[in-house]
Amino acid sequence: MIEVFKFGGASVKDAGGVKNLANIIKLNLDKKLLIVVSAMGKTTNNLEALTKAYINQTKDIHPIFSSIKAYHEAILNDLFDDKNHPAFDEIANTFVEIDWIIEEEPNEDTDYIYDQIVSIGELVSTKIVSAYLNHSGIFNTWLDARSFIHTDNTYREGQVDWDRTCSAIQGQLPQILSDTIGITQGFIGGTSENYTTTLGREGSDYSAAIFASCLHADAVTIWKDVPGVLNADPKLFPKTTKYDELSYAEALEMTYYGATVIHPKTIKPLRNANIPLKVKPFLAPTEPGTIVKDEAQIPAEIPALIVKENQVLASFSTKDFSFITENHLSEIFRIFAKKNIKINTMQISAISFSACFDFEEAKFNRLQEAFQLEYSIKYNTDLQLITVRHFKKELIDEIIHDKVVLLEQFSRNTAQLVLKSH
Repeated sequence: MIEVFKFGGASVKDAGGVKNLANIIKLNLDKKLLIVVSAMGKTTNNLEALTKAYINQTKDIHPIFSSIKAYHEAILNDLFDDKNHPAFDEIANTFVEIDWIIEEEPNEDTDYIYDQIVSIGELVSTKIVSAYLNHSGIFNTWLDARSFIHTDNTYREGQVDWDRTCSAIQGQLPQILSDTIGITQGFIGGTSENYTTTLGREGSDYSAAIFASCLHADAVTIWKDVPGVLNADPKLFPKTTKYDELSYAEALEMTYYGATVIHPKTIKPLRNANIPLKVKPFLAPTEPGTIVKDEAQIPAEIPALIVKENQVLASFSTKDFSFITENHLSEIFRIFAKKNIKINTMQISAISFSACFDFEEAKFNRLQEAFQLEYSIKYNTDLQLITVRHFKKELIDEIIHDKVVLLEQFSRNTAQLVLKSH
């Protein structure tokens, strides 16, 4: 009876969060547990800023890095009265790996650099959590996820080698978890050359699903700062409704369109292995939260609202004004795939193809270069994409009343609106 618990950055953002994690584990000591932990608080964002500063060789490299180290040292000071506890040296030594990187000239492969620097956040957080749990009498084994989750060399979007990964997990973890609690990292994997990869932003949920699938776990629980899966982001909408249960299919749809409570890749391995996914509040661990399982019922009157900010809407037209044919579409999709850009919604007219996707300046510039010989491109940035599952007309009218609608799509269950503020 193995269960996988995943704790995100918000749940371990300070010493109080780490202590709360320990209390949750104490409530579940009757289970064989693998604990997957993300980087603490906003560490991933800060390490991304450090990576950008290093790549661009700006003056704030060392100030950013110093603030990251100081943040973690403050958490250690709050957790351990003994300032000679080995955890202090362990964390300092882990950060030395970044020192080695930033002393050198930047490698041309910026995605590779990103993974080597940003992955340190997960290594540090899990070492702190593991040390505190042992200090509190919750004995555990720290496990390096890179030894278990094997990927290809696609940095920032590592593709999992499932055969090698499951072989490594099944060969070692059941025995370890029969004797002790396991503490490991989300978000990261390793290549056959022992380089670190990451699985995509917010990929810790996916890591938990990978471990659970290979272990044939009984359940995965994601501990969040919300009561469960809500029908909208409470930061954006004052009135939200919690789903008591969701089907795998509905959860997949919601994550595909950008719902951030669960990582998009998480559902598939759990569905294939028929492992239920629980989303529970880490500040109220005895509350039921939401369960994602097969054939769950969703009340039709609860629409799901998913908002994606920082979108670009680009329209591609052939320079010779020929119709957009299947051959053009094949070429367009090939270029998007090659540039590793996911289309969030799209529309086709006689002579243009329009696509809405996340705006990342470097990626977008490379995309334009790939299209510029054959296509004319027009685009708008700083847009908002709102997807509404199980929509009602009144709700759509309310959403768009003070916005400019640049693109809209309606299907049986789903409405998508690309919006610009006046």
